[in-house]
Amino acid sequence: MKKSSFKEWTLDDIDAAFGTEQVKRLASLDALLKYEYTPSDIETENLKMIRDSYFLGGEDWNEVELENKIISPIFIFAGFSSKQFSYFLERDLAAIIGDYELSGRVDGMIASGFRNPKQPYFCMNEYKKETDPNGDPKGQALIAMLVAQELNNNELPIYGCYIIGRMWVFIALEGKKYAFSEALTADNNDIFDIFRILKSLKSHIEKRVRQAKQK
Repeated sequence: MKKSSFKEWTLDDIDAAFGTEQVKRLASLDALLKYEYTPSDIETENLKMIRDSYFLGGEDWNEVELENKIISPIFIFAGFSSKQFSYFLERDLAAIIGDYELSGRVDGMIASGFRNPKQPYFCMNEYKKETDPNGDPKGQALIAMLVAQELNNNELPIYGCYIIGRMWVFIALEGKKYAFSEALTADNNDIFDIFRILKSLKSHIEKRVRQAKQK
């Protein structure tokens, strides 16, 4: 059994070790992205305020400032806080997949649970720069999603996201196949699409929670 940290993985390594394959489109990602949502006046004003804050030195923010001033406000404003599921930060994930014992700390995740995460639905990694000494953002996001998939018994699609500065890319994983969205940027009107996609994710998770209760 090989012990391995999330930080060690790239997309090429993951494909070679676990037989995954990047594809152009997945039905689960298409469904997430095409969700329709019109923000209220209050939501619109708050999103504009978050968007505009990046111009006040956003390029010089460190990771903690990026998280606190942009990322978490958008997630929290989207409503990921309940006794059924919540948005968690800096939490550990681990699972055994094949010959690997995988573990790591995820920058952000949405999971069932109130005080502590239980079943993960969404994994997010954030980076200040495209090239980072701590590893590859795409690979780290995907390996965390594979662990989340294992913890969900591989039954349903797993979603994720990686963020580099102002740029957000959403990911879906179905079985062995995964796909990336086009990049969205939080310092222009793309922020409304980011918010809409997070609302879509919330709706998807709420449906999954209801279905789990009926079993």
